[in-house]
Amino acid sequence: MCYDIKTSLEKQLKKALIDGKINDFKKITEKLRTFSKDEITLYHASGFDHPQMFIYTQDNLKTPTLATWGLIPEWSIDKESIWNKTLNARGESIFKKPSFRDSAVRKRCIIFLEGFYEHHHKAGKVFPYFIQMKDKDLFAVAGLWSEWINELGEVLKTFSIVTTSANVLMAEIHNNPKLSEPRMPLILEEKEQQLWLNKELNQNAVANLMKPLEEGFLVAHTVAPIRGSQIIGNLPNATDEYKYSVLESGEQLGLF
Repeated sequence: MCYDIKTSLEKQLKKALIDGKINDFKKITEKLRTFSKDEITLYHASGFDHPQMFIYTQDNLKTPTLATWGLIPEWSIDKESIWNKTLNARGESIFKKPSFRDSAVRKRCIIFLEGFYEHHHKAGKVFPYFIQMKDKDLFAVAGLWSEWINELGEVLKTFSIVTTSANVLMAEIHNNPKLSEPRMPLILEEKEQQLWLNKELNQNAVANLMKPLEEGFLVAHTVAPIRGSQIIGNLPNATDEYKYSVLESGEQLGLF
């Protein structure tokens, strides 16, 4: 599942500016000044820490909005009981699960990432991989979002990353024996991004987008631990290649 990612709020804004999708760049840039350096540049961010990221929604295709990772449905009584369970949304069941059903119909979004982390299982141990596009550019993943109002009347925008079945590379990496099948985030190519955000898209058309990215676009390498007491944390070298002696040379590249 996709619980750990790399992205940058500044790069997300630059992407919006280049694509002509933003109409108030100065206003949002000013808002970024309220964030610390660690919050703006996410070399390694865990969904369980609920970081804020920019999302593009069906309601506003040109201007990104800040949202917190971990979807809280509008009907939820409190955030603590649910948002650790909604970091990911299984694409095949988003129209069935109460937590995601309403968002799947009218609140779909996309999130731009630089990469994501996933664990490979071998000999009773886990080895983290960092996965990114071969050209190292930002890429869009499908998401669902919601607006939740707390007891003080404050509105919190939240989102979940949609996942789909894994392609060949990700199936080799994401081999958790406890899961029914390997998964990966639903990565959308440019034409698919417009479809995903199209309000007129029916359930069957949305379902047709639930497919893994074709082979040849992603590359992967092992990195230092991203969980436990020895983690590097949110530092630039979090994505540096780190080799494990127990893995064969072919596995270091994600080519098993």
